[in-house]
Amino acid sequence: MIQKFSTINSTLSPNELGKLIQQKYGLSDNTECSIIRLAMNHLYLVQDDESKYVFRVYTHNWRTKLEIEEELRLLLHLKEADRQIAYPIADKSDEYLQEIEAPEGKRIGVLFSFAKGIKTAKFSAETSFFIGQALAKVHQSTEGFELNRMTYNTQNLLINPVLKTKEFYNKNVIEIEFLETLSSFLAHKTKSIDKQKMRYGSVHLDIWFDNLHINDEKEITFFDFDFCGNGYLCFDISYFLFQLLATNLNEEEYQIKADSFVKGYESVTKISDEEKKHLPFACLAIMTFYIGLQCDRFEYWTNLFLNEDHLKRMVGNLKRWIAYNKIEINTTEKTTNG
Repeated sequence: MIQKFSTINSTLSPNELGKLIQQKYGLSDNTECSIIRLAMNHLYLVQDDESKYVFRVYTHNWRTKLEIEEELRLLLHLKEADRQIAYPIADKSDEYLQEIEAPEGKRIGVLFSFAKGIKTAKFSAETSFFIGQALAKVHQSTEGFELNRMTYNTQNLLINPVLKTKEFYNKNVIEIEFLETLSSFLAHKTKSIDKQKMRYGSVHLDIWFDNLHINDEKEITFFDFDFCGNGYLCFDISYFLFQLLATNLNEEEYQIKADSFVKGYESVTKISDEEKKHLPFACLAIMTFYIGLQCDRFEYWTNLFLNEDHLKRMVGNLKRWIAYNKIEINTTEKTTNG
């Protein structure tokens, strides 16, 4: 007798999924469905003649139903404000969530509009200006907009991720020691923030070239709000600037694009002096969070890249940012609480 095994993360058949989507959303018999990416969540391209959509299937036990509903509430709020985002699409029964019984258990799928344009890390300073403008408009609508989701703080951005990273690599490599020191420094730095001068609300937390499309060099569409939560709006600005430096080895070119991005942002709304003071540090906390997250989700998103060499590259990017911004990490306090 052949023994049956349980699964933790299956890949749904694009053909069968296409039939479900066609039926639920009233698409034509010409509908085709294909895999785009199998990563943190699974993405499928849905094409019905000239119409394109993206269907996201959330990983089992990754997001609660409430968390997904809150993400969609934010997106519908932004759509209503005419912001440049990929938005969820309701089915024929006016439902946004599709519950799918996968081998590992219930998974939730959502159909999104397709973002026009292309994904590229190579864009001009002018395009960087338009990205800044588009993000500022999103922030105008998310300031003060509270989600029933994670609130990003010292505990979940710094303390927990460093513990998870240390546990995953299972030995005190020099990069772990660096992350522990950095975490202590950033936690100490966070205490000095004047919260009254920091805009707060819903944040995307993953704004970079991989989560936006550029159409005709100036039309920007943001997508993948899977990590949205509550936090300082400057988190998104800082993270974009960090990723911009990481993808531009020529630092003069980076500075031109960074200045253009900030100029585009401030053509819509101002960044306070207190926020600007925090920009060099916020992204370091977010990157510490994502390093820990990769370790935490290894069993669902396993890949050979997640090894000590990868950790060295990630920490190398952090050190490059620190050097570029002339940050002196001068505290030896141990981070024990948030």
